[in-house]
Amino acid sequence: MPGLSLDSPLSLYSIPAMWATAFAPVVLRTMTIMKTKGYNNLAPRGNTAQVANDKAVPPAVAARIQRLEGAHYNGMENFPLWASAVLAANYAGLDNRKVNTISLVYILGRVLYNYFYITQRTVTQSNLRSVVFFGILPLPVYLLISAASKVASG
Repeated sequence: MPGLSLDSPLSLYSIPAMWATAFAPVVLRTMTIMKTKGYNNLAPRGNTAQVANDKAVPPAVAARIQRLEGAHYNGMENFPLWASAVLAANYAGLDNRKVNTISLVYILGRVLYNYFYITQRTVTQSNLRSVVFFGILPLPVYLLISAASKVASG
């Protein structure tokens, strides 16, 4: 990719990257359900509940499937905020290096969040997940406010 540098709008690539971090857990969830019980494609949104209610499925496996689904939902809930923040930052012409750096930190934070969400087994681990979540949540808000300020000031 000629001409790409930290001064180019690489942050735009963080939009599909964020979507991938949100979608990956549901792929893992589906694969786990397929191996564990079998996937019901006629009622795909009921698969997690069916696994959770099946006494033949080990509780640890059922809990992991629920956590995978939770990580997916959280990612999808946060995707619009992130995508709009990056688009606004680029529209407003915010400094590419700064937006690229924030984007990298955010995506790495989302990967770490997913890891903690999927692997957590204790309250302490869940608290660590929450620290990561609230640690990166201000990043898209910062981009949105910075973009709005720059556009408003002309």
